[in-house]
Amino acid sequence: MMTDTARRTPGKIVLGHTNYGKSDIRLVKVFRNQERHEIKELRVDVSQEGDFTAAHVEGDNTDLMATDTMRNTVYALARDHLTTSAEAFGIELVRHFLEAAPRANRVSVRMIEYPWERIEAAGRPHEHSFVRGAGERMAEVTGDEAGNFGVEAGIDDLLVLKTTNSGWAGFLRDRFTTLPETDDRILSTVVTSRWSYGGATDLDFDGLWEGIRRRILESFTDHYSPSVQFTLHHMGKAVLESFPEVEWIHFSLPNRHHLLYDLERFGIENEGVVFHADAEPYGLIEGTVERSS
Repeated sequence: MMTDTARRTPGKIVLGHTNYGKSDIRLVKVFRNQERHEIKELRVDVSQEGDFTAAHVEGDNTDLMATDTMRNTVYALARDHLTTSAEAFGIELVRHFLEAAPRANRVSVRMIEYPWERIEAAGRPHEHSFVRGAGERMAEVTGDEAGNFGVEAGIDDLLVLKTTNSGWAGFLRDRFTTLPETDDRILSTVVTSRWSYGGATDLDFDGLWEGIRRRILESFTDHYSPSVQFTLHHMGKAVLESFPEVEWIHFSLPNRHHLLYDLERFGIENEGVVFHADAEPYGLIEGTVERSS
């Protein structure tokens, strides 16, 4: 008797979706056109999509751009085109690759910008000495051969904390629940956020990013938080109300627990003063706040 497996006719084997590019391009540019220097540090990932069938199936690399060329292009274009925002530089890179790579019909450029702040020396910011700041800036630009663009930006690794005005109560309890309810706890998280400007390519991306980052921090502070979920929506709503350029905003918020340390066993009172910062395991709350259609 034939089994169901034996009756099956093998289908034709075909190549599915493919893309390729160059990742982890480390770029630092120093702006020396005045006595007070500026610095930008980017990590750039380039990805091209298109008809790469011949290379995969036949070993024919005709009209394929080498990933080494992609890396060189990023550095070369940075000389004259990395003048303002990472987003604006990404738009220039996407336009270049769409024109220079014959087989590419869609290009994505993802960037992380590392913040550098001036070191204070003799009571004032130093002209050419810097220290790494907090909260990495993210940007991603996509474009296709039809001229359609998408621009996203974001924040990563931004550690925030408030010592009170937060709680966690009224949640489901069952026989495995041990966590006590509280209306006063430390709330701490590492903000990873991403938002979309749609297809706009002529915005003040630097000004918008600074303003959105500031609004996220303000809205983290200005309310009682019954949960990280509530704070996520509260921050997203604040950004969308303040910045009509933003179509949606997504947050990923790990709960960085701060647990009151038991000092009573040593005969010492601990009234909300000494905590153990526990990194794992941790709750992870994610969500998107968007405009209704």
